[in-house]
Amino acid sequence: MGVNNKNAQDIIQSKGNKKPLQVLHISKKNTQKKSQEIDNEQTNSQEEIKKENIAIKPQIIKDDSVKEIEQSNENTNDFNISQQDLNRPLNFSEENTDFQLERTVDEFDFDESAFLEALNENEPIGATGETISGKVIAIESDGLYIDIGGKAPGYMPKKECGLGVITNFKEKFSLGLEMEVLVIKEQNADGMVTVSARALILRQSWEKVSSFAKNGEIINVLINGFNRGGLTCDVDGLRGFIPRSQLEDGQEYQSFVGKNLKVAFLEVNPESRKLVLSEKKAKLVSKLTSLELGQLIEGEVLAVKPYGFFIDLGGASGLLHQSSLTNGSIRSLREVFREGEMIKALISEIDLEKGRIGLNTALLENSAGELIIEKQKVMQEATERALKTKALFNKKEKDK
Repeated sequence: MGVNNKNAQDIIQSKGNKKPLQVLHISKKNTQKKSQEIDNEQTNSQEEIKKENIAIKPQIIKDDSVKEIEQSNENTNDFNISQQDLNRPLNFSEENTDFQLERTVDEFDFDESAFLEALNENEPIGATGETISGKVIAIESDGLYIDIGGKAPGYMPKKECGLGVITNFKEKFSLGLEMEVLVIKEQNADGMVTVSARALILRQSWEKVSSFAKNGEIINVLINGFNRGGLTCDVDGLRGFIPRSQLEDGQEYQSFVGKNLKVAFLEVNPESRKLVLSEKKAKLVSKLTSLELGQLIEGEVLAVKPYGFFIDLGGASGLLHQSSLTNGSIRSLREVFREGEMIKALISEIDLEKGRIGLNTALLENSAGELIIEKQKVMQEATERALKTKALFNKKEKDK
């Protein structure tokens, strides 16, 4: 097929008249503007997403218990704040602070003297072991009621009204009778105390015999019984005991019942209620009472002990202790005196309570150790030398 010349000619012209490409000019200003618009669009889209998320966030519904806990926490915080305010020291120098301390007196206030007086009025009367004077206000078949000055009277059971068995009870005690009693039980819930006349008598008896024993007194007792160990007697309401070994003749000791004996006190113990007496000690005490401090005696050496000599004084024995033997030094006691030897010594101690006599030969020396060197001379001149020591013992007696 042949080509049309006209068309071919047009094609050639179009190829020969081809126009140049147009260059698109984009300014920098327009580019920044478009970039900013894109950023704004992204920002707006993010905010819209957040708003949507906030809008669809589920709402938390608090029940009553949670509200109470939160309210309690708030109150606790408020309390802590107020506590800090309390703990903070007051500053009286702060401006615009005006304090005025004022004490008001009400009807319950009273002074110290009134307070002490109130205490004394309500102080319980009658501690255990206390002696109280009272007056009989009522007599019953089982005891007495005694006014002792308390809010309630004291009660004294019948068995505590005296020593032994009381047969004529209502005749012995009368209304208004004043008597001293001993509190043996403190007050109960009603304010009543239990008192005893018997306990007071026994206490006074123990005090009495203790004084007798200390002074080395000799008493007469009536023997009212015996047992395997010895004799029994009554001493001011107390039960006394005399061991067979403390009797001058302990073979037929039952025969002493109903008879009187002179005895001294061997042991007095109120706590254990032990009262031991001795006939032998009574004779010893009788001997001691005839002696005096500074007196020169003569006796036989009965025994030599590691601590001294026992000297027979005729019915009594004295102890010549090694510390009172000489002013010199010795190696052995037997180089001075021996058993059976007659010696002279001064009485330096008399203990009536213990029945003990202390002797001294060192005071007879004119020089230290003279008794060891010239024993015979010291013994021969003992009477004259004893006169020089008399003033020393007289001073010792006055100092007691």
